[in-house]
Amino acid sequence: MVKKSILFLLLISCSTAFSQGLQNVKEPVFKAGEYLSYRLRYGFITAAEASIKVLETDVKFDDRPVFHLLAEGRTAGSFNVFYKVRNRYDSYVDKESLSPYLYTENIREANYRRSDKARFYQDEKKVVSNKGTFKGNGQTFDVVSAYFFARSLDISKLKQGDKFSMDYFLGDGISKLEVQFVGRERIKTALGTFNCIKFSPSIQPGRIFRKDSKLYLWITDDANRIPVKAHVEILVGSVTLELMAAEGLKYPLGLK
Repeated sequence: MVKKSILFLLLISCSTAFSQGLQNVKEPVFKAGEYLSYRLRYGFITAAEASIKVLETDVKFDDRPVFHLLAEGRTAGSFNVFYKVRNRYDSYVDKESLSPYLYTENIREANYRRSDKARFYQDEKKVVSNKGTFKGNGQTFDVVSAYFFARSLDISKLKQGDKFSMDYFLGDGISKLEVQFVGRERIKTALGTFNCIKFSPSIQPGRIFRKDSKLYLWITDDANRIPVKAHVEILVGSVTLELMAAEGLKYPLGLK
């Protein structure tokens, strides 16, 4: 499904763009109560909607407080007739290190149903899921926690052309993705025009993408570091993900 693939690429590419060789800033750039919503357009048609939330919770892991991160995606309009999607992704991360403890997926796509979960043991460099136990080479994230962790990294020393990679857990294994820092651009959105940092994550050609397909991602060059746009060409046409609403941000949009 196109919508699901782009949502994953959005979250993963945000994380991999910053993760190798960069240090955390003093504190997270987000707070509980943050809400971001997006629309996904296939050409000029709105095909799907997605939202990302930061929730407070009384749940603790290893006696430590956590953020509850929630991402949801759903098809919109007439796309519900052809292929109805209602997907939910939850991640529980340490409030200080932002490392994940637990990740769950609840997938509802047409008549297909799936529920998966994964428990992260960072000290042991392993992930235990309902599909098995997987060993990593270092700190490992799910796609939701990786996105939030990346936003709190110091990217001030990035140079045009720099490439980065990161291991992340998704589905039935730990994978690696490479991202290139393209440069800076001003991007017009539904919320205004912002200075942005542009990245190009690697993608796998196949059922959806062409061999020469390029995915581009724009993130605000401010204190929030939120994605405002993603664009990729597919086998037929192109798909664009656009920020439509941003509430409960820790800093005003556009503030360095």
